[in-house]
Amino acid sequence: MEKKKGSLKSAAEGAGKAAAGFFGKAKKTIVNAVDQNDDGTLDMKDVSVVAGAVGAAAKKASNAIKESREQHQEKRLQDKREKELDQLRPIFAEDLDGAEFYMPKLIRISLMDKRHSDSEVCKGSIGHRARHEELEIVNIYLEQVDQFGLTLFPDRDAEVYYVDPVDRDHYIALDDYFAFLKVARINELQRIAQELGAKHFKVTYKEQKKTFEAKSGKAIISGPNKIGADAEHDSASKEYTSVEIAAEMTCPGHAPMEPKLHYLRKESSIQTLIAMRMSNNPMLQFLRDPGQRRSKDRRRAEVHEMLRQRKGDKRGSERGTSIL
Repeated sequence: MEKKKGSLKSAAEGAGKAAAGFFGKAKKTIVNAVDQNDDGTLDMKDVSVVAGAVGAAAKKASNAIKESREQHQEKRLQDKREKELDQLRPIFAEDLDGAEFYMPKLIRISLMDKRHSDSEVCKGSIGHRARHEELEIVNIYLEQVDQFGLTLFPDRDAEVYYVDPVDRDHYIALDDYFAFLKVARINELQRIAQELGAKHFKVTYKEQKKTFEAKSGKAIISGPNKIGADAEHDSASKEYTSVEIAAEMTCPGHAPMEPKLHYLRKESSIQTLIAMRMSNNPMLQFLRDPGQRRSKDRRRAEVHEMLRQRKGDKRGSERGTSIL
């Protein structure tokens, strides 16, 4: 019994020493961690240093949060700006010199509308692009027309213009487009005739009109059960509504000079005429002489009639052979 008490006593003393050692180590660790001036003790200076460190860390975290919030706000504004740019498609003066900038065939002269004038992303713009189905249009603000370096025919009072087929910097009012091309082509024909050395020049202008007439009819298909069906079809007829002499003149004539083509450069008949004239092709004399043309037409008709009769005689011979 006495032996057991001794054992318990020595165990308790050992536990006490172990606990004291643990707390001593813990105290030393805390002092070392918090002791900021290396004097081995805790005092108000240490507390002040720790408080300053905690404050600096808190301030740094606050600044990081603020910076993150500002970046998020800036990104949101940038996304909104890009979305507006995609929708409103403004054009600025500096865009005109860009490699990717192009002018479509159709332009419109207008004032800046409210939607564009109220938008911050359009401040300072000189026009904007728009699309209608597959048609691309550039809207040019009236007071900014000179920025584009374009010439407008007949003036800038119209609204819609279409590009000149031979000059990308020249746009023609849509209402005057075909009248302009008519005059331009006639003038070019006259110049071509003069440069080729023609002695007489005449241009006849024909305005063509197409008329359509809807016709209906009923067809019956024969068989065991007769079937009737109504059908409609369109038949088109052409007629010239007006014929006018657009230009006529007499020239002194001279050796041919090869003309430069603009509005007629894709006309194969004009190109052929120029080539024949420049090469002194004998066929050109035939084209000039109405008497030769009429004689040639008569010979062609005679040959055609002979061929027709010959084919008729041949068919008759074949029929006779098959009967025998």
